[in-house]
Amino acid sequence: MSEQSGSCPERSSPSAWRRPAFGGSGESTYAGGASAWRPGRRRMSAAPSAAEWKNFEGTCMSAGQLRLEYANVLDKAIGAAHGIAPGEIKRAAPEVRAIVSRIERERKSGEHRYRDLPGDAAMLRAVRAAVRRFQPGCENLVVLGIGGSALGNIALQTALNPPLHNLAPTTQRRGPRLFVMDNVDPVAVGDLLDLLGPRLRKTVFNVISKSGETAETAAQFLIIRDLLARKLGARGLAQRLLITTDPQTGTARQMADAIGCETLPVPPGVGGRFSVLSAVGLFSAGMCGVNLSRLMQGAAEMSRRVTEKNMSRNPAAMLAWLLYAFYCRGKRLHVMFPYSNQLRDLADWYRQLWAESLGKNLDQQGRPVIVGPTPIDALGATDQHSQVQLYREGPNDKVFIFLQVEKFSRDVKIARRAGTPETLRYLEGATLGKLLNAEKLATEYALVANQRPCMTIRLPKVSEHTVGQFIMLWEAATTIAGYLLNINPYDQPAVQMGKDYTYGLMGKKGYEKQARRIGNFVRQSSGRYSV
Repeated sequence: MSEQSGSCPERSSPSAWRRPAFGGSGESTYAGGASAWRPGRRRMSAAPSAAEWKNFEGTCMSAGQLRLEYANVLDKAIGAAHGIAPGEIKRAAPEVRAIVSRIERERKSGEHRYRDLPGDAAMLRAVRAAVRRFQPGCENLVVLGIGGSALGNIALQTALNPPLHNLAPTTQRRGPRLFVMDNVDPVAVGDLLDLLGPRLRKTVFNVISKSGETAETAAQFLIIRDLLARKLGARGLAQRLLITTDPQTGTARQMADAIGCETLPVPPGVGGRFSVLSAVGLFSAGMCGVNLSRLMQGAAEMSRRVTEKNMSRNPAAMLAWLLYAFYCRGKRLHVMFPYSNQLRDLADWYRQLWAESLGKNLDQQGRPVIVGPTPIDALGATDQHSQVQLYREGPNDKVFIFLQVEKFSRDVKIARRAGTPETLRYLEGATLGKLLNAEKLATEYALVANQRPCMTIRLPKVSEHTVGQFIMLWEAATTIAGYLLNINPYDQPAVQMGKDYTYGLMGKKGYEKQARRIGNFVRQSSGRYSV
């Protein structure tokens, strides 16, 4: 087994592997906290003119559209040594077209089921019915889950509800406070239980686990089951609990049947990191007032767009190929850089999606490989003051994906007042939204001037419609990227290995071999090399 260096894995398709290529006009368009708790260098010698800024940024989009802008990954922006030549798109197009066609054929045989979620009317009816039953009188909603069962819930909440949602009085919230128990840290869990203890009759617990066997979620579930049973009795336990799990089998299904509580289905064929647009993510969103119809409409529009075989009109294909092409050129760190606190947790969600889907050691033919880009999330403008020094002057091994909001849901004006020092007067009369987007543009310009590839995903505003598009865009791009890398984007064998050794350490029957191996590991390392 060997790791690729400056090349990519072989594929058995007739087209085989060619040098990654891209080009085109430089843009691809398509229509369409406290919010959630959880534990040869190109040099610029002068300031650019207004015309240069316009060319640098591209044009604005019409209402409701997201736009992927990629002019600043091309060779004319960052030089031939690091950029992609526009003419190469013609050589890339047939392979991308074949992958998109293959995916659509496979969908007809029941694969890639996450793409069908926006059209699943029965699932949406079931979620809405559960919301109607649980929302009245509910002041606190607690999600018990980890990984894909948690990150999507957090991302939808922080994107689509005010940042101080949990701190607002009941009359100013669209639904209950949301708490996501996405870890088993005893201090965080214990403090949350202390907070909710006197409020259990006004609290709903949503356990999310396809199998019910995930150790972290199972442990949380057993604690909550005991708490509710002791405080509220068997009837209260059933009334305050909703379990989202496999519709037919599994430990969580058995426990739900024994308790007599309501359930929602984890859809078959949809992995956790692709499940945010199922009952896994929609129940908490609906409970907290998110417009599910608009969210799913945005996702459905994107799902239709990514069937386009012409990559210049398919933003998921464009995005996947660009990142794959740079991966093959040694730029294997993919930095998502949202300039909006509302989008920060969507970047966190992307990290799991990209890392868990694409980091593999076997290709689709079962041959050993070592592949996988490393996703990183940063927050603008905050991380300009913690990471950009590395990004601009450190190794040129990264691709930057900026997220920019054209119109914020609210803005704050900087007041004019006598006595302001001359050096600060340039800020007076401006808004924080203008400042934040200026910071984004300045950072991108500085990176591009140092030959760092940058692209931007623009949102006209953060809304259910645009967030639905964003989620489906990245899910579809992940599938395409997996096929370009010739790996299975849907499994996660390394995660299972960690689970198995946890079972052994915790004494689960049938995992004695894992317990012995861990014991040997500890004996060999403990106390010998410490300072």
